[in-house]
Amino acid sequence: MNRREFLQTTGTLAAGITMSSFTGCATSGSTKKPWFDISLAEWSLHRTLGAKKITNLDFPKVAKNDFGIHAVEYVNQFFKDKARDEAYLRELKSICDGEGVRSVLIMCDGEGNLGDPDAAKRQQAVENHHKWADAAKFLGCHSIRVNAATGNAGSFEEQQKRAAEGLARLGDYCRPLGLNTIVENHGGLSSNGTWLAGVMRMVNQSNVGTLPDFGNFTINRAKGEEYDRYQGTQELMPFAKGVSAKSYDFDAAGNETKIDYRRMLQIVKTAGYRGFIGVEYEGGRLDEYAGVRATKALLERIRLESI
Repeated sequence: MNRREFLQTTGTLAAGITMSSFTGCATSGSTKKPWFDISLAEWSLHRTLGAKKITNLDFPKVAKNDFGIHAVEYVNQFFKDKARDEAYLRELKSICDGEGVRSVLIMCDGEGNLGDPDAAKRQQAVENHHKWADAAKFLGCHSIRVNAATGNAGSFEEQQKRAAEGLARLGDYCRPLGLNTIVENHGGLSSNGTWLAGVMRMVNQSNVGTLPDFGNFTINRAKGEEYDRYQGTQELMPFAKGVSAKSYDFDAAGNETKIDYRRMLQIVKTAGYRGFIGVEYEGGRLDEYAGVRATKALLERIRLESI
């Protein structure tokens, strides 16, 4: 059995992937189940990880024991050289299973531009993501998060077409694995809701979608070019297979100071989304642990309201 066969076979047996995991949406016959579940994005602890106070293997335990969160979203840079390391992935999965923590997705960066103007580089970027798809399959994730990077060359429509081509190819690879390929608004044209929604319509694949992030709507930081975050989230939600609750700071009442969370969650709920919403604290005033707790508390409070 080769590496990919091992990862696919073991991942299928261990994760028991169902249609609900393929769509990223939670399903339940109970009317008492909350309309969304909370996961923790590893980027919330990027300074702690960067200082080597914890490792990626510690992350699931920290999510559960420090925050009471039982679902995690990995960032590939914190185990960059481990995508093909079967022993490492087996250990990570064993930790998750032992802690009762679900692996939701892997956020993939640094693997090339899926919409690169050079066709050969575009194809290489697609292939660079294969190892992360295999790892996600093994861990029991429902998705890999990628970037619709285009190199900023060409017209609005040309960049859409190139990004759509790269995403479609990666989606073709992920489909037999039962995985979604999802794109975050993550700077440049991807933070333009009209542009990214148009890319999704061009791809038109059931397992290629979006990961709307409440905060990443800066198109050009140097020019101060921002896209309306509420409009952008509304445009991306029809394709959403995950949602990222970005946060920066909180007032005395526990509300996020830059983002109207009630308005955002109303957009998410109205779109019919019923899946994981990931805590992604990125502020500087509160330490990372306090920021995660504040974000989780706000999500939980609004979840109980009749929005």
